[in-house]
Amino acid sequence: MSESELLTGEPLVLDLVNTRPVEGGCRKDLLATPEQLAAWLALQAHRLPEGLAEEMPDESDPAPVRAVRQDAETVLRALLDGDAPPRAALRRLTEAQRAAPPVRALHWDGAAVTADERREGPLGVRIAALLAEAAADLLTDSVALGRLKQCEADACVMLFLPAHPRRRWCSPTRCGNRARVARYYERHRAEG
Repeated sequence: MSESELLTGEPLVLDLVNTRPVEGGCRKDLLATPEQLAAWLALQAHRLPEGLAEEMPDESDPAPVRAVRQDAETVLRALLDGDAPPRAALRRLTEAQRAAPPVRALHWDGAAVTADERREGPLGVRIAALLAEAAADLLTDSVALGRLKQCEADACVMLFLPAHPRRRWCSPTRCGNRARVARYYERHRAEG
């Protein structure tokens, strides 16, 4: 697995934050283009409101989503370091939610009134609001935040919530294998 492959399976906001891995000593943005954002949304489609991933036009601006990602990462890393999160980042996450709040749209289906939750506004802003809401859910979950870890592999910046307390890497096939190979190499180099 290369650093450029998207990791999924963590809470939605962590999957978002993890779209900026380190590659060649520099952070790489895996959501730099509308096409990359559309690909990420397709991977997350089962966690998004129905039809949102398919709605992603090629010309949508990923900037609002990248802004939420930056603010969520800033807050999460501050909390990991035992620091108070920057108020400005918390304020911007709140503002992102406010930019496209969920509204329950009421409909008559012929027999009963039904409601579906919708957000209004430009697609990028709606997606950013949904992701900021996911950030708020994680940031207010003290149990989850108490388990939050950064991958222990050298130069890896990925964040995760371990299902097992001994988990040390973001991915066993990404950083876990690399760490095991490095230990093997060191053992055999010391013997030889």
